[in-house]
Amino acid sequence: MSSSQELYRLPHHDGSELYLSKSAPDLGERVTFKFRASRDFPIETAILRLYHDGEPRFFPMSKKLIKDQQWWQVSVLILNQKTPYRFLLINGDRYSWLNASGFHSHDVTSGDDFQLLATRKFPSWIRSSVFYQIFPDRFASSGKYRALAPKHFVPRDWDLLPKGRDKSTGVEYFGGDLDGVSEHLDHIRDLGVNGIYFTPFFPAGSTHRYDAHSFEKVDPLLGGDAALARLKRKADKYGIRLMGDLTTNHCGAGHPWFLKAKKMPSSKERKFFYFDRKLKNGYEGWWGVANLPKLNYNSAKLRELMYSGKNSIVKKWLRRPYSMAGWRIDVGNMTGRYKGEDMNLEVIRGVRKAVDEVNPDAWLLAENADHFPQDLDGFGWHGTMNYNGFMRPIWGWLKHQPQVNFGFFGVPVSVPTFTGSEMVSAMRGFASGIPWRNFVSSMLLLDSHDTARFRNVVGDDRTRHIAGMGLLLTYPGVPSIFMGDEIGLKGAWGEDARRTINWNRVGWDEEFLESVKQLVAIRRSSHALSEGGLRWIAVEDDLVSYIRESKRERVLIVITRAGGRFELPELSVSEKLYGPTFKGRIFETGSAAVGIYRLS
Repeated sequence: MSSSQELYRLPHHDGSELYLSKSAPDLGERVTFKFRASRDFPIETAILRLYHDGEPRFFPMSKKLIKDQQWWQVSVLILNQKTPYRFLLINGDRYSWLNASGFHSHDVTSGDDFQLLATRKFPSWIRSSVFYQIFPDRFASSGKYRALAPKHFVPRDWDLLPKGRDKSTGVEYFGGDLDGVSEHLDHIRDLGVNGIYFTPFFPAGSTHRYDAHSFEKVDPLLGGDAALARLKRKADKYGIRLMGDLTTNHCGAGHPWFLKAKKMPSSKERKFFYFDRKLKNGYEGWWGVANLPKLNYNSAKLRELMYSGKNSIVKKWLRRPYSMAGWRIDVGNMTGRYKGEDMNLEVIRGVRKAVDEVNPDAWLLAENADHFPQDLDGFGWHGTMNYNGFMRPIWGWLKHQPQVNFGFFGVPVSVPTFTGSEMVSAMRGFASGIPWRNFVSSMLLLDSHDTARFRNVVGDDRTRHIAGMGLLLTYPGVPSIFMGDEIGLKGAWGEDARRTINWNRVGWDEEFLESVKQLVAIRRSSHALSEGGLRWIAVEDDLVSYIRESKRERVLIVITRAGGRFELPELSVSEKLYGPTFKGRIFETGSAAVGIYRLS
């Protein structure tokens, strides 16, 4: 990648407010497209290339010089719901392209074009939100419902660690519940976050609850529907939104749909599943797991019950009294896909339509660990859990003597080592394949209930953990902190990471907690960090730096994974928000560090 000085000079465009006059125009409305470059960067002519009705069109751009930057722009009528576009830059007998993957001095295809969507705006509140992920059985317990635990659950004392690798895996019961969350909601509020994402809260045969026995009620072990309603009222007073988790791909083998389908081959429920005598269990399960029968969306009745009907599951929980702020869809990329059948797109758009009908401001997020860009086309999921373009690259860059039992989520190798350039290439690769609106509506995470803890990835190195938190809370997208990460909780693999929180504060990294609070506060209060674009200005083996810029504010972020003396472009800092003092060109630190600065 280019040196810091060259990278800062290069032409740049993204989908943020500085570069597009409207990000969600109506059809037939004009939009002004802009890009910028350093004043001394050689450009004789610039042309916007976009598609109208599938045909390429070219629009000459005009130039303005503003301080040390040249700005090129043109206004164009928008005719299609999706408009792919890129910029042609001409200098003598040479030309180059600027597209979503960067600046190229060779011909490119439309695969990495920028994408403008003339569709309903995505939920705007998520842009200034920080979420907190709660695994209900492990966050906090009121102690009220333990007597209701089924006999096959294995009771565990609260302060013990999960075993995670024996017959009790999946049924270890620590007794967390929603009233426990209510009792400790002050902790979440004081952290500064304003959203909670719950892994499933439906009744199930396990304590992870991804094998739902019903989608119609809250598990009595968590306090039932009344406990969720109580929590919702208190969360509303604190300004905290609640978001649920739904398995559209499968249910549990104890679900009434499946029980009836097994008992009555002539029932309508039989068509909700893939029964086949040739299969090991006589039906298809997620990854072949008997306890997780896969749902068959060839059934119109299933589609009606799940999302399209007036009182569907998707719609019910978005309405009062629960008014959930949205859904995280488990294994969204697998839903509706089975052997020669692929109804995934139909289901995605059906779920999106259902959400929009009940609450157009609800957030629709899919788990998609390996990332299917075609699933984020602007018309289905608003975003994905960004494992591929955020968590995994950061693990490889910031890892330090990792204490993990498995490597990347979904990849059967240990955690590799990445340079700063390799990390940024992976991050840009994710962002370039999807519309900007999907990119900034995706969830950012350093870890989750399915992975090792980030504290283990960095070998208990607090400074590297802070560096990771700095990336999490300054990068475009919706940051999410897995419960306990803020106090330095550990876990070597997914089940081990599902540890309880000691509310006597034993083992808490209090110094780290204060740093996280500061970073969350900066994120929540900065217009540039919520609405701004992303311009990389320095990428080295041990340092990355970028500018987030909106119409109101410019913020510089510098992240290092090791101590050193680094040279950056000449920038005018008006205020240090976090980290070492930085003026002029030299950034110096004795360890991994985060620097956040407001620019003049």
